[in-house]
Parts: sequence; structure tokens; C-alpha cells
Amino acid sequence: MSAADPEANLEKAISGNIDAIRKRIAKAAVAARRDPADIRLIAVSKAQPADRIQAALGAGQRLFGENRVQEAQARWPDLRAAYPDLDIHLIGPLQTNKVKEAVALFDAIQTLDRPKLAQALAAEMQKTGRYLPCYVQVNTGEEEQKAGVLPEQADGFISECRALGLEIVGLMCIPPAEEEPGVHFALLREIARRNGIERLSMGMSADYEIAIPFGATEVRVGTAIFGDRGDWKQLVGR
Repeated sequence: MSAADPEANLEKAISGNIDAIRKRIAKAAVAARRDPADIRLIAVSKAQPADRIQAALGAGQRLFGENRVQEAQARWPDLRAAYPDLDIHLIGPLQTNKVKEAVALFDAIQTLDRPKLAQALAAEMQKTGRYLPCYVQVNTGEEEQKAGVLPEQADGFISECRALGLEIVGLMCIPPAEEEPGVHFALLREIARRNGIERLSMGMSADYEIAIPFGATEVRVGTAIFGDRGDWKQLVGR
């Protein structure tokens, strides 16, 4: 790649990354006797500069995950005019005082994890008539520093959310970094099975291929698409 056109190099690098990841998803799906079309790639766009997001959009990526309401507010409203088929998910913790903004902005909430938040979301959705699909975040590793309902409380919490009128379409987890992720993916799959939930958001850059045999329907990939934050030359391997 020529160094004369950094923008073109960046676009080529990110497009190549997305294509490679999609091929790896397809390979893992076929090996697990699953349809690759059943697995969606969420590009984790948190803290990424605008040029990298634009490059991903140019490569045809439309499903993105954001961690913070304020950052997403600054990024996506203008882009929706140019890309009306955008699908933006909140994959980071949601404070109750940001519920109004979140319901207005996102297309799905993946981090529903406590009764107070469920009540606030249900009230705002009823008020606005904008009913978003929700995923319950399960803290499969029972880590104190992580958000998510504990596994033994998941069934009751899912029932509570449904009673409030929330559409619980999926579950989400982030396994402990130092543990075998498959154990946690299997646990999430079992909670989903007994609650009649079909979607599983699990697997990130380091382990999305492991998540697919356990039933992942969304994999959340950031670094493997965009590289580490910093100079674009790092991304293209210069």
C-alpha cells in the first residue's frame, strides 16, 4: 500500500479486517453445523476516531456497538441521514439518568442488568412508544467489578422484565479474561434455553470463534477490526 494516500490505506485495512472476520465467522459456523447468516458481526466503535468508523461504513458494516450514551450521541445522529439502515446497540453500562437519551438513540439495549434500570426503560418506552429489543447482561463470572445479573438470579430477573412489558430477545455476557470462555458461553446458552431466549451476544476479538459453537448470534469485535487506538499506521502494519 502506498503511503501517499493514508485515507485509502486505512479504508483498505479496515475493509480487509472485516472481510477476514466474516470469513472466520463463516468457517466457525460451518464447522458447528450452523448457518453463517445467523451470526451478526457487531463492530465495537467505542472511542474510535471518525475516519475508522467511516471506513467501516464504506466496507458495508452497519451494525455497531457503543459503550457510552454521550459518545454515541455525538457520532450517530448525523450518520443516520446518510446510512438509514444503521443498527446501533448499547453494549456498555446504562445509568438510569441516561435512559431517555438511550431509548431515543439506540436500536437495542444489550446491558439490562438490574430492576431499577428495567423499570426506567419500561416507563420511557411506554411514554415514547419506542419499544427497543433488550438483552439481559449476565455476570457469568460473578465478578464484583462487572455489571450483570448473577446467574442464579437471571431467571427471576428475566421474568420481572417481561412482566414490565420489556421485549427480552437475548442475553449478553463478558467472560473473565483469565478463564476458559467456553464455560461461560455454555452457561449463558443454558440460561437462554430454559427461558426461551434465542439470541446470544457473546464472543469478542479474542474468542468469537469459540462462542459460535455455543450458539452466539452476535459477536462483538473491536480491536480486530479497528486496531488499537492510535496512529493509523499501526493498523496497516507500517
